Amino acid sequence: MVQVYFYEIGGYEMAGGTINIIMDKQNLYFPFVLMILWIMAAPCHADIYKYTDSEGVIHLTNVPTEPGIPYVLVMKEKRVIIQLKGDIALYDNLITHTAEKYRIDSALVKAIIKAESNFNHRAVSPVGARGLMQLMPATAATLKVKDSFHPENNIDGGVRYLRYLMNLFDGNLRLVLAAYNAGENSVIRYNNRIPPYPETQTYVKRVLNYYDGYSKGNSTP
Repeated sequence: MVQVYFYEIGGYEMAGGTINIIMDKQNLYFPFVLMILWIMAAPCHADIYKYTDSEGVIHLTNVPTEPGIPYVLVMKEKRVIIQLKGDIALYDNLITHTAEKYRIDSALVKAIIKAESNFNHRAVSPVGARGLMQLMPATAATLKVKDSFHPENNIDGGVRYLRYLMNLFDGNLRLVLAAYNAGENSVIRYNNRIPPYPETQTYVKRVLNYYDGYSKGNSTP
């Protein structure tokens, strides 16, 4: 069974290539099916997970969203990110001013920008996120950001979204970061916990590490 539907990521809706294949555990074509799933999932830039239900049926999916399911990563996508190294000094004053405006720690903003774009204002992710704080076009439209590649516009929109998440999750930084990466509805769906997505869990740890470095006054954490 192949299923495509809409899901939320990073606070905006997009057409997701969620692919679920269900097969009997005795199926001898498992490697072939896995290869087909990888080919179909490639445009969605996804890892592939497997679990076996109580009836011995194998389930493969690129979006492990069901809570309580012991998913196993069976195929990891090779991450390809093309971007130039940016210069934090170019945006230091802008970050400080915008962070003060929305009552967000400037070190946190720097940490997120470091993780999202490495301070490259022209960065574009494989799924279309743009600019310093990697705003998707739909998200930018909601935030009324006219040009996501314009540093001032991008940072203002991204920090405004951070303030919204801070209010939504009562200042719980780990949940705020998880929501910035996976979408607030994903965090809410898992009872206000960090979703069990390897990418999101790694993202939270990476940003917190950068945050600690910038909080100590380091220019390159």
